[in-house]
Amino acid sequence: MNKYEAEFSNLVRAFRKRHMGKGPSHIRTTFCRNWAICELEGNLSPVEKFIAEHKEGKPMLRAARTEMVKSMYRKHHPVEMEQFLGAKFVDLYVDIDIEKDYGISIFVFDINLEEKFGRGGPANGSPGAGHA
Repeated sequence: MNKYEAEFSNLVRAFRKRHMGKGPSHIRTTFCRNWAICELEGNLSPVEKFIAEHKEGKPMLRAARTEMVKSMYRKHHPVEMEQFLGAKFVDLYVDIDIEKDYGISIFVFDINLEEKFGRGGPANGSPGAGHA
């Protein structure tokens, strides 16, 4: 994970904490084409973990978690992420494994993030610069 991917992870954590009350304990981001792929661990609150102990609670919790996260990004456009990347947020795909407390979020942007922020980052060192 390069410094731009790490900073994007920090933005995701802060956004979720601000809008959900709790952010994941660990996030690893990888830029691939126009996607920012975030692997998230430690998503569930103590109450959610209790609900997950019951078989009927798992599917309900998974559906609520995935739909809540997508809804949150629709209601609260991720302006900070767009400003940091110099890209427009297009879509979000979300899933979570309740038993493992492991989730994945794929943020779709309108530019090739991998090309712009690849392993070495932008050519001049600023996140808003790089390849067109």
